[in-house]
Amino acid sequence: MGKGAVGQLMGQFAKLLGCYVVGSAGSKDQIDLLKNRLGFDEAFNYKEDPDLNAALIRCFPEGIDIYFENVGGKMLDAVLINMKIGGRIAVRGMISQYNLDEPKGVHNLTRLISKRVRMEGFLVSDYNKLYPKFLEMIIPHIKGGKIVYIEDTAEGLESARAALVGLFSGRNLGKQVVAVASE
Repeated sequence: MGKGAVGQLMGQFAKLLGCYVVGSAGSKDQIDLLKNRLGFDEAFNYKEDPDLNAALIRCFPEGIDIYFENVGGKMLDAVLINMKIGGRIAVRGMISQYNLDEPKGVHNLTRLISKRVRMEGFLVSDYNKLYPKFLEMIIPHIKGGKIVYIEDTAEGLESARAALVGLFSGRNLGKQVVAVASE
């Protein structure tokens, strides 16, 4: 899980459920945010530690039980190598592939077979009917400070382009918002 809005929340949800949570991000400030503000157990900088397999072995010496996929590409390949037998992968996105002229293939899919890993894609909209129940669960955790929601706000419509570029290059911390007017 990462430093973006979705990864931040998924990591915190996993912590609430008692999971050991590891995140990845591209700067020291983002790593600090994951570990010290959001309560992740561990985090590594994928830019400074380009051997993703080694980073995952260091963080998960016995393997990965559950992985939330939102990146794809090299990260997914490294994760597949490090999954435990019977592990599960929930696939929500693959941001590393979105702007490629030709998406890159995954090279370690045979690990799904040898490790009997279940990998399933989903869309949040598939679960819209559960939204009221989700709010009942999440609001007390937000009010109680157990879930922290972080927005990275760019001021003015003229900053929208830079904010969008920052979103896809990893500059933002949390949900990227462009404030076009104040009340």
